[in-house]
Amino acid sequence: MIDDDMTPAGAVATSNRSILRKLVIVSILMFGFGWALVPLYRKICEVTGINVVTLRDADASTARSTQVDLSRTVTVEFDANTRGAWSLRPHVRHLQVHPGELVQVTYDLVNLQDRRVAGQAIPSYAPQQSAQYFRKLECFCFTQQTLAAGEMREFPVVFFIDPALPADVHTITLSYTFFEVAGAVADPVPRPAPNG
Repeated sequence: MIDDDMTPAGAVATSNRSILRKLVIVSILMFGFGWALVPLYRKICEVTGINVVTLRDADASTARSTQVDLSRTVTVEFDANTRGAWSLRPHVRHLQVHPGELVQVTYDLVNLQDRRVAGQAIPSYAPQQSAQYFRKLECFCFTQQTLAAGEMREFPVVFFIDPALPADVHTITLSYTFFEVAGAVADPVPRPAPNG
């Protein structure tokens, strides 16, 4: 009597089952890794200061002291970049600010496309360590913005510099990058008029 596993066809079937098991395990591991990337990505962004979704600073309004440090000034520079058919620019390029002083600046955002679009602003700071001392009370970066075709809007940014900012930091650059959020806005597709 010949064992089925010893025939060439049996050996191929056994080899195929082994490969199939390995592929199923690899597929499950790849799916698990892909699923785990979202929280891992958020944690990496949080640690590095590259924040994809800027959350409102809940402690900013309570952390603001009424004491303004008049003995020092910090130059705050404002910068804006866009990805796509947008125009984003600050009304002022730089300001002299006392730590603890409440400041408001305004940005103009224009949708240069011929359709309604949603976008998100992502802030970055230089030097990077200054991010934890730059406290925003109001910012268009907290939520996605939807603009109609050709629409222009002004957005305020209300902030203060925490007086605990290290004394060797004399200039902070606040830079926004504004990009389109794909799939966030569904424009209705025009339908042809019925014949009749």
